Amino acid sequence: MSQPSPSPTRSPGPRVALVTGVGRRRSIGAELAIGLATDGWDLALAHWQPYDDRLGYERGADDPAAVAAACRDLGSRVELLPGDLADPATPEALVAAATDRLGPVTGLVMSHCESVDSSILDTTLESWDRHYAVNARATWLLIRAVAERLPVVAPGGPAAAHVVALTSDHTAHNLPYGSSKGALDRIVVAAAVELADRGLRANVVNPGPIDTGWMDDRIRALGVADTPAGRLGTPRDTADLVRFLLSEQGSWMNGQLLLSNGGFKTA
Repeated sequence: MSQPSPSPTRSPGPRVALVTGVGRRRSIGAELAIGLATDGWDLALAHWQPYDDRLGYERGADDPAAVAAACRDLGSRVELLPGDLADPATPEALVAAATDRLGPVTGLVMSHCESVDSSILDTTLESWDRHYAVNARATWLLIRAVAERLPVVAPGGPAAAHVVALTSDHTAHNLPYGSSKGALDRIVVAAAVELADRGLRANVVNPGPIDTGWMDDRIRALGVADTPAGRLGTPRDTADLVRFLLSEQGSWMNGQLLLSNGGFKTA
């Protein structure tokens, strides 16, 4: 008989993670926050209500506060940080606020996005620019803001900070979203190389299709049919991998684009 897994233990000393995209309880960002709180991280949770208002997906009266309360119940210090990542000043402001209120940021998990379906013939310039501002430029600026606060270290030392960003390979009929996520991939992989002298580890996770309120019955059925694991992924599936990547055990993973999708077939 297998032995039960031990309960997670909180490691000594504060570890501070900035998690973006925590606007709704039914989201990958919310599950990431709760998972990291379980692992002993203190959390700065970024969100932007106007985006959630615009999409109109399922949410409660004050989901960011509910997620923060769940994380505090697990022993974490939590700060809620609203901010529009389409504004180029927001990434630095978020990292500065997290640092001032909680301490140096050593975990950056980017689950925010701009995602509005459109195709080659009907994408507007405004939508294109906003997708690239939120999904690509803000990713670069968030990483830069964290890295600028890290000292140069001797090569071969332990990880000083971990960065994980969520991506997607959905591009057809979701052109500005998918193409800007492709830019995100390159930015994060470049960070793993360029910022090695600051002890920064950086990886990208592609979780595949996960129903966080945007799927209808037809899309759910198609997703299950194209997944050898026989089910859709859940926010918890993604959170478990990210928790590993932010752990000491996961620190050898670096500069990778990881598929965590149950074998989902994209073609």
